[in-house]
Amino acid sequence: MANASAPVTTPSNTYAATIDPAEAAHFGAMAAEWWDPKGSSAMLHKLNPVRLGYLREQVNRHWQIDEASFTPLSGKRALDVGCGAGLLCEPLARLGAAVTGIDAAPENIAAAATHAALSGLTIDYRAGSIESLGAERFDLVTSLEVIEHVSDPAGFVAGLARALTPDGLLILSTPNRTALSHLAMITVAEGLGQIPRGTHDWNKFLTPDELTALIEAAGLRLVDTRGLGFSVAKGFVLSDDRKLDYFVTAVRG
Repeated sequence: MANASAPVTTPSNTYAATIDPAEAAHFGAMAAEWWDPKGSSAMLHKLNPVRLGYLREQVNRHWQIDEASFTPLSGKRALDVGCGAGLLCEPLARLGAAVTGIDAAPENIAAAATHAALSGLTIDYRAGSIESLGAERFDLVTSLEVIEHVSDPAGFVAGLARALTPDGLLILSTPNRTALSHLAMITVAEGLGQIPRGTHDWNKFLTPDELTALIEAAGLRLVDTRGLGFSVAKGFVLSDDRKLDYFVTAVRG
């Protein structure tokens, strides 16, 4: 690993088809606190261990990798779309991947690049949208808690699918549109300030069936779905219950 992050690339606005400018501004305003585990992104820090556990499980299964390997993504290119300030990109780099992170908010990309440099990690950070990738392809594409913030979910998933290599793996997560998610994420979490107010629009949440339809329309095949639950004793955990939030994994059909 190199001792500095890769240069930040800012593509033309020509590639902003799926970006919602209001959403980008909302998350860009949080850039300075992304890496503060007690700041506005505290919930993401709490989610990260579960995310990484699920991701590692799917990577091991897809590429038949030894669970004891410290660098299961060695030799692979990984893309994190809607990367924020790099909370997932940095662990992916430590798992051995050559990582690219893209985000709609330039402020987040600047914070990500600074933190990666301080961490001694080389990560290719770019401000822009999925459309900016052109013909680039990646072995692993992730986009966690992002699709509910884009302007065109179908176009977004199609873009993620285009970015996959033939043997690629796509992993998404998003809140489900249920009474429980409204209560937990908006009434309680946003109401009590655990998540910044205005972060979520419940009407833009996708049900598992809706997201599956978008994935299949993009020419991919769903291979796993898992719920994200909350335990008072353990915090966030993987679960068979998808009513709050859920992960999906897909491959080329």
